Amino acid sequence: MKSRIATIFSVLAFALTSCHDTPEYKNDIKGNFDALWDIVDSRYCFFEEKEIDWKETGRKYREQIKDETNEIDLFFICSAMLDELRDGHVNLVSKFNTSYYRKWWTDYPQDFDLRTLQEHYLKFEWLSTSGITYKQLPGEIAYMRYPSFSYPIGETSLDYVLAILHKSRGLIIDIRDNGGGALTNIKTLVSRFIDKKILGGYIIHKTGPGHSDFSKPYPIEYKPADQGRIKWEGPIVLLTNRSCFSAANDFAAVMKSLPNVTIVGAKTGGGGGLPFSSELPIGWSVRFSSCPLLDAEGMCTEDGIDPSPGCEIHCTPEELASGKDSILDFAIGMLKDKPLPGDESDD
Repeated sequence: MKSRIATIFSVLAFALTSCHDTPEYKNDIKGNFDALWDIVDSRYCFFEEKEIDWKETGRKYREQIKDETNEIDLFFICSAMLDELRDGHVNLVSKFNTSYYRKWWTDYPQDFDLRTLQEHYLKFEWLSTSGITYKQLPGEIAYMRYPSFSYPIGETSLDYVLAILHKSRGLIIDIRDNGGGALTNIKTLVSRFIDKKILGGYIIHKTGPGHSDFSKPYPIEYKPADQGRIKWEGPIVLLTNRSCFSAANDFAAVMKSLPNVTIVGAKTGGGGGLPFSSELPIGWSVRFSSCPLLDAEGMCTEDGIDPSPGCEIHCTPEELASGKDSILDFAIGMLKDKPLPGDESDD
């Protein structure tokens, strides 16, 4: 998988540098604005999915540039224009600020509170390794929380986690508030839940400056963990909320294709595009989605991953403040009557 990802990125880098020659722009207010507009126009990948008229968007914000517009004014004009992409992967980085589109999660319920989890469910007692918090909950239900795909997962550490939790009715994996990280950590986790190679999704890259200039989908495959590694074969419930983004969104997309996995909670926040970075004449850098990721059915994941049918659950702030996590309670309820591994009543 690591070599496959490296190949994908090398092909992508070549495609992006060869498919479009960006004109030279003056290092002045209008020149930097035009450079930003053109870079995004030729390389952003979700214009059609989001029905964005980028020419009209550029015209609207360029009209805001006046003779007295200074560098700081320009930054906020450009940031507002980039917000029209409605994409959490988009940033404009200067020496004095970094823009970030927050409405992909701020306009939705949080559906999670870490203190409620730690105090009322984990009782301030848990094990932790490789960024994973885990414990067997009452009723022989395994629970593990992975708050960021930026935490490297050690194969041996994961062996210990699954060995300690193995005598359980089911496994709850909580990725609520997971903002993403490294795709290689998806591979490490998924490999413990499959017994044969699977198609996890597809990747596409830009082949030209047009909004619809893309390559054919390139398959992304996942392989089982090496022989001797501990795997989980029982039922799994994956907990999600709107703040699951980027790699967490991709993990949910892969997991939803597995027959023993149920997704409970809220629709994820999306982030189904791999980011690309470029630089303006002024020295600012811009980062945005340039390479779409699709799920195993060929559907774009930028808009997020829905919970399994009948499993959309939310937590009100009042419930969380009182110590009740409705999403976690629902998952526990789904698993509480499942047989234990090796139980003779399991037929």
